[in-house]
Amino acid sequence: MKQSTERIVSFFYSMASRLIVEAPFEAENQLELSLRQAFESLQPNLRPPFSFSISIPNPDQYSQLNRAILHGILTEPHFAKTHIKHLHGIITDGYAMFINLLIKVVHQLYPKLLGSVKSQLLWVAEEMIYVLGIGIDVLLVSLLRQINGGDFSDGNLWLCLKMATLFLNKWQCLLEEEPNVLSCALYVFLRVLADHCRTNRPSDQNFETLRRLEVYLCVKIVREEFHLCLRIGRDFIRLLQDLIHVLEFRDIWKDLMLCPSKFNTSRFVNVSQLYRTRTCSKYVLLRINPEMETRLRFLMTYVKLGHQKRHQIWFFQKFLHEPDRETIIVDIVRFICCAHHPPNEIIQSDIVPRWAVIGWLLKSCRSSYVEKSVKFALFYDWLFFDESVDSVMNIEPAILLMVHSIQKYIDITHNLLEFLLYLVDNYDVRVENKVLIAKGVSSALQLLAKKGVIQSYDVLTYCPALSPTLKEGLGRLISGVKS
Repeated sequence: MKQSTERIVSFFYSMASRLIVEAPFEAENQLELSLRQAFESLQPNLRPPFSFSISIPNPDQYSQLNRAILHGILTEPHFAKTHIKHLHGIITDGYAMFINLLIKVVHQLYPKLLGSVKSQLLWVAEEMIYVLGIGIDVLLVSLLRQINGGDFSDGNLWLCLKMATLFLNKWQCLLEEEPNVLSCALYVFLRVLADHCRTNRPSDQNFETLRRLEVYLCVKIVREEFHLCLRIGRDFIRLLQDLIHVLEFRDIWKDLMLCPSKFNTSRFVNVSQLYRTRTCSKYVLLRINPEMETRLRFLMTYVKLGHQKRHQIWFFQKFLHEPDRETIIVDIVRFICCAHHPPNEIIQSDIVPRWAVIGWLLKSCRSSYVEKSVKFALFYDWLFFDESVDSVMNIEPAILLMVHSIQKYIDITHNLLEFLLYLVDNYDVRVENKVLIAKGVSSALQLLAKKGVIQSYDVLTYCPALSPTLKEGLGRLISGVKS
């Protein structure tokens, strides 16, 4: 009877100390297991009085202590302050090991974490900002990547609220010590707001509070620290355009176009300066969660063309099935163009090419708005292309998609070319910027031919299925002749 009772107690203790929810028959996660085993082996030493002042732990002991304390913080909220004091007492590496463990938990486990563990994770992240632990910038970026676009679940909206609140609460500290994290936060919340301000979901007070908080955070960064927007580059403009229907951002847009001096940044002269600044791939990665990134890279690194259908079906069911989630396609296309640049051996092999994945995603769009946004994301770097700062890999997928679609999907070729010509004529009609855009697209087309991405544009300019107007417009851009 006693043994049975002990087994029951042990079982419930084990359940209470778990970090994640595992599916039936799922293999035990090794990271979660290592943290739990460290906690169980050192649990008697995790209560006062602590012995760290008497002896300094060796490297193995130090590692185990970090793991045990982290597990204790995440699973014992009532002892969290005790555990954090213990952590402060043993630290010899500026919290580098502890924060690295936190990053692994976020990267590998976050979607499966119990709700109470997620709350503790955000609490300890804020504690690490307070002590300026080594790697805190990476931890915050990892948390930002767990905010999913088009996801209106309670858990995702909770994370949005907690992260926006964290950035506002720790504003001065982050501005002084890790300002780049604020530019990352701006990128994420501008993108999230595009979904939150367009949704048709029934409004409630909590959602309105969140939306106002997100607007406040973004406006604060733009108005008070505009130099952080300059770090983002041209994608800052792309994201801002999706929010022009929101009063606060409409006012920002007007000032960008008409009164750039209002931003009190001597380095900012006019919007063409942002057009010319290529957005670093680290920002694009912010809108792709780690699991999605892993699946996409696997598809474009190991799966042979013609065998991708089951992978695409799985991906769609996992990430795009819900109607609101299709806006993520825009982020995926930017990721493929700007952040996934396969080596030549992959490009020249029979592995699924980037253009084929984008073609599938384009045909997966259910709304005309999303389809238009996807095409815009595909061509965005074309508009301001400059060989000295931009990569040919960013523009390669669009031209290859047009060329390879001629035989079976001429409608894709037609629609993409028509959209590109429309952008050249209408994206920014001010004379100096219209010239900049025409030059950018012309430079992109010429470099694609120069690099051998496309052998000849004859396949497009002599295609009988394309209208003479489209072929004439393309010809002008190829030659660089003004219309």
